[in-house]
Amino acid sequence: MTHGPEPDAAEAEAIWKSFGSTKALQDVSVSVRPGECHALVGRNGAGKSTLVAILTGLLRPDRGTVRMYGEPAPGLGDRGAWQKRVACVYQRSMVIPSLSVGENIFLNRAEGSLVRWRELRRQARGLVLEWGFDLDVDQPAAELSVEQKQIVEIARALGIGARFLILDEPTASLESRAIERLFERLRRVKASGVAILYISHHLEEIYEICDRATVLRDGRQIVSAPVEELDHERLVAAMVGGELARTMRDHPAVATEAGDVRLRVRSLSAQTPLGPVENVSFTVRSGESVGLFGLRGSGAATIADAIVGLAKPSAGTIETDGGVGYVPEDRHSRGFVPTLGVEENLTLSVLGRLSRFGLISGARRRATAEAMTARLQIVASGGGQLLSELSGGNQQKVVVGRALVAEPSVLVVLSPTVGVDVASKEALLGVVDRARVDGAAVLLVSDDLDELRICTRVLVVRRGTVVRELLEPPWDRLELISAAEGLEAA
Repeated sequence: MTHGPEPDAAEAEAIWKSFGSTKALQDVSVSVRPGECHALVGRNGAGKSTLVAILTGLLRPDRGTVRMYGEPAPGLGDRGAWQKRVACVYQRSMVIPSLSVGENIFLNRAEGSLVRWRELRRQARGLVLEWGFDLDVDQPAAELSVEQKQIVEIARALGIGARFLILDEPTASLESRAIERLFERLRRVKASGVAILYISHHLEEIYEICDRATVLRDGRQIVSAPVEELDHERLVAAMVGGELARTMRDHPAVATEAGDVRLRVRSLSAQTPLGPVENVSFTVRSGESVGLFGLRGSGAATIADAIVGLAKPSAGTIETDGGVGYVPEDRHSRGFVPTLGVEENLTLSVLGRLSRFGLISGARRRATAEAMTARLQIVASGGGQLLSELSGGNQQKVVVGRALVAEPSVLVVLSPTVGVDVASKEALLGVVDRARVDGAAVLLVSDDLDELRICTRVLVVRRGTVVRELLEPPWDRLELISAAEGLEAA
């Protein structure tokens, strides 16, 4: 008896989906084969999230069909059937901190009214050993790193029996070594026949881990092809359109004459979960953009938190000449209020300036927000649209706008383009660089080498101290990474 080829693990064919007058997906077809890592690429708002919601049974397409291993997809109400077929590991962790690793892995899978705890732990240990995951199943999830929480979610999906795994920006919060370990795990999972849909804005990752790629733009499928047939220029052009791709620059920032010192850090020491800092000193002048480059836990983020008042120094002094604007790395927890509109979020830092006798002028607030919306090209239906309804790139633009609206003399920015698309990344970096040119002193904390190209000087932080200063862009990637990893004498 002969058997035909194994069917696709997941196939979406001729999918259409609209929300009111907005056409989120228009005739999109994507298939993911067993043992394949398939990249889904596109700008924020391209339709990726809508397609994922359809592939996980959270939305019903207006037209088109979805099949899993050659069979029609379950009905939307049959959540158990969907969970056995597909699992999505989202950018924001879905691990419950008050439960143990084992309890999280077997969440909502207890049979009957009693949980057999010894058996749960035994099966959880067997699962993590089977897949080569380094986890203590009895450890409280609250103590896990971002990387370990991600492993728990992958183990949970594989434990249910899902053979189609969707990873949404899995490296967004990981440092370089953790990314390498993630890729090793994904290669093992692929080799076992599991299909992976991989969503990322980091194009270099697509070339390293993915076999095929599908690019969406404005709800339409632009290209689907093996990764080896898509060079970087073609991939970017498919994402943003040929005209915008030609305007994107890869050259370093043009230095302007540095002015007076706006930020002075002297002998700073601090202890925080983000990494300790010991005896750090530096200055940032008007018209400068100084990069702090370091791996997670290096202390670079602690320095930024101390400057903006979120971490208490144990020693040293911080002096600023004028106001300080702050763009946090995690926009969801620190950057904006999701239940407020664009206008209210943009003006949170200048309410005093917009008030008279304790009453906020609606007209002045509206005018201020509209000016910043135009300046940053924020796409929203209006000033009242809730931040929770915007794409990630537009949410981040609002966070940057809120920091800039107060016209600070010092701008502290942490990883400003995490989780945003290529075009939004260029726009955000351009806005930060424009603030420098206009006279602000910019401190950019990032482990993304591409973000550092707008810096005029870079300090490398390792184990809480500044180990190297680079003065002449463009920056040598090998030199930066070697210094941050401690692979050569500083």
